[in-house]
Amino acid sequence: MLGLAVGLLIIALIAAALGFGGVAGAATGMAKVAFFVFLVLAVLAFLF
Repeated sequence: MLGLAVGLLIIALIAAALGFGGVAGAATGMAKVAFFVFLVLAVLAFLF
């Protein structure tokens, strides 16, 4: 899950550098969601 978030962040950075604002915004949003899902799952795994 963390790898997915990092991958989406890299895609967002490349898209932003090339001027694709919509794609960069969408990829950034998906990366944020994937990262927070990873955090929740990691905390649950540590608790249980």
